[in-house]
Amino acid sequence: MSQTLGTVAQLAKRVEGTVSGDGTVSVARIAAVDDADATSLTFATDETYFLRALASPAAAVLVEARVARTSKESAKPLIVVESTRVALATLLRELERPLPKGPFRHPTALVDPEAKIGADVYLGAQVYVGARSVLGAGCVLETAAIVAGDARLGDGCVLHPRATVLEGSVLGDRVTLHSGAVVGSEGFGWVVVDGRFQKIPQVGNVELGNDVEIGTNSCIDRAQTGSTRIGDGTKIDNLVQIGHNCRVGKNSAFAAQVGLAGSTIVGDFTQVGGQAGFKGHITIGSHVVVGAGSAVWSDIPDGALVSGRPARPHREELKREVMVRNLPKLVARVDALESKTNPQS
Repeated sequence: MSQTLGTVAQLAKRVEGTVSGDGTVSVARIAAVDDADATSLTFATDETYFLRALASPAAAVLVEARVARTSKESAKPLIVVESTRVALATLLRELERPLPKGPFRHPTALVDPEAKIGADVYLGAQVYVGARSVLGAGCVLETAAIVAGDARLGDGCVLHPRATVLEGSVLGDRVTLHSGAVVGSEGFGWVVVDGRFQKIPQVGNVELGNDVEIGTNSCIDRAQTGSTRIGDGTKIDNLVQIGHNCRVGKNSAFAAQVGLAGSTIVGDFTQVGGQAGFKGHITIGSHVVVGAGSAVWSDIPDGALVSGRPARPHREELKREVMVRNLPKLVARVDALESKTNPQS
């Protein structure tokens, strides 16, 4: 094998795991069970995937201790860890594309003379940095990224190609914007005057905390007045819309295509499934889980698990779904009873 990631024993040491079987087996790649070949380390988080991994061509299997106990013997070497996902993240981090490093300014980058650029900043091709903007140390702006006037980025921020930070936006340290993300776009504010829409100026800004990550083509609207705020550590997936004056707490996570209408408040450590929608001017507590596709029309207390359209406690939604599925049988029974009591109808 011309190139390897290491032996099973070496990989186990990197993830603080233990080896069951031959630790001298070499691994060239990491692959999901369906893509694994004889050079691969594959992985399993439950017994079903573990059995599939053992039957695959993979050279070795990364598996959690609780799952590995279900197999007394394995023909493949195992790397046994407490958390497969944590260990996998550690190994994949070594394979991640390295970010470019500054100090560097591409000849086509356009930087306003009034902008302040920190130490070791990387400015790629066709980047634009507006007047009075501030870029903290170690920021990376890849091709065609835009930081408009009066914006402020903390240290270590990364703007992937075509990411945009508009006027007056404030980003904390280590914020990542993926390609096409827009922070500070105009809020959706209108009033009807004489039967026609009249724009309400959106003069606020957006503030993102430290370690926030915004996915591809997601939009965070600036506030009508004041600030739209996203708390430290919150992760937002692709194609998410955060309306004006929303406030999202720390370490929350939104999956793809979530939409928050204006002035929605979301607490800390809340998780929202894909395509969930929020009507706006409502408050969602902390440690809440909102199921995918939910329509949230009212406040949700701390710690709740909700789903459905409209969103309700998940157990209630499950009972409702059972009743809906039984409706055809109930209708048939009612029709049969009616035909017996009124045979002429």
